[in-house]
Amino acid sequence: MTTDMKRPHRVAAAEIRIGIGGWTYEPWRGPFYPAGLTQKRELEYASRKLTSIEINGTFYGAQKPETFAKWRDETPDDFVFAVKAPRFATHRRTLADAGESIERFVTGGVMELKHKLGPINWQFAPTKQFDSEDFEAFLSLLPKNVGGQTVRHAVEVRHQSFKRAEFVALARKHGVAIVMAGDSKYLQIADITAPFVYARIMGAVEDEPNGYDDAALDAWAERVRRWASGGMPKGLDVVDQVGAAPKKASKSDAATRDVYLYVISGFKAHNPAASMALIERLCGKLER
Repeated sequence: MTTDMKRPHRVAAAEIRIGIGGWTYEPWRGPFYPAGLTQKRELEYASRKLTSIEINGTFYGAQKPETFAKWRDETPDDFVFAVKAPRFATHRRTLADAGESIERFVTGGVMELKHKLGPINWQFAPTKQFDSEDFEAFLSLLPKNVGGQTVRHAVEVRHQSFKRAEFVALARKHGVAIVMAGDSKYLQIADITAPFVYARIMGAVEDEPNGYDDAALDAWAERVRRWASGGMPKGLDVVDQVGAAPKKASKSDAATRDVYLYVISGFKAHNPAASMALIERLCGKLER
């Protein structure tokens, strides 16, 4: 475990990254962003208080390559972005037909993030139901490598029909993470299906300055540690009990996992505070 607070927290070979969704939100100006900070410097500021941010504007429309390059250059060298994929690829009747949209997205500038590109989150509509053949066709379209750079993928499903072992097995077959929804109205599938965990927790409340009370923050921090060390936290909804059994760690720490956790929704004004409280519990106060 590193003692360098300028780096993301590590458990053996695993990295832990904690952040928020987006960085432009008026209620953060004052409670999070200092008075007088110009909007164009908000990413620069946020990236020095957090270790990752999920870009959500990409879900609604394309961004120019120079925009991704600008975001890359405004953030510390050890910072990482997760990116929400465009809804044009996921919000369609037949997912097998998404190839052109996927190709356009992965070649349209996102790779300009370079080493700061973390997982891509493919979020599906709450009404989208599981179809085994169609969903496997979609997973087969997701590129593992673009321009020589490895690309990680996560799928965020929200319809109860996905809560079955067949879906978990498909995700595991393709090495794609299932987004773990915490403190949420959406279904929770906590099965581990990839070499990393992607969690979005949505329970921040107004009457807690840090979004969550201390006990809840301690619990989420412990879950993150457990994931990163190769284990499975207790108290989460697992579909495939057999496949979810953790493997023993090898000498090369093959069982450790990178963890990406984002505080999303809930009482959004407190999400940065919740993220910073989790970072402090996991590795101490960031000094950038």
